[in-house]
Amino acid sequence: MTDYYTNFSFLVVLADTAQHDYALHRFLQMSAIRQGEDIPPDFPAQLIEASEDCCFEADADGPHAIWLHSHSGGVDGVCAFVQHLIQKFNLNPVSFEWSHDCSKPRTDAYGGGAAYITARDIQTLSTEIRRVRADQKVPPSRPLPARIALDAGHPDAAGLAAAARV
Repeated sequence: MTDYYTNFSFLVVLADTAQHDYALHRFLQMSAIRQGEDIPPDFPAQLIEASEDCCFEADADGPHAIWLHSHSGGVDGVCAFVQHLIQKFNLNPVSFEWSHDCSKPRTDAYGGGAAYITARDIQTLSTEIRRVRADQKVPPSRPLPARIALDAGHPDAAGLAAAARV
């Protein structure tokens, strides 16, 4: 059996302990929703769908920062979570990188990407999409002419296929 991994690790710096406590509380709610618990009445609507992809961890890193990390994915979920914090607390943009890895050599197993998150936008760049564009000599501003074929078990198969159609 082949295991695929998506790894990331970064800090979100917050202004005070109230923001810190809010962020950790919302993360715990997202995680509970992912596990099947009811959605609290005051839960932010923009995080409901993101809770399905809450397969990352959030830990305190001092009184004014949270450490967001994963080895099992959750890139879309963590991006939505961070954007919510940026919007709520008027934080500076946050960026991070992730990597794809695999327990066995596979042609579709390695790569990664980066995200740049602001209050208005989440921009991501995948190394797979960039490679395909270069191979097909397609400028970044033009859509790809063909879909990317990935192993269905790859953790980012759906996201890469959707990005290839953009």
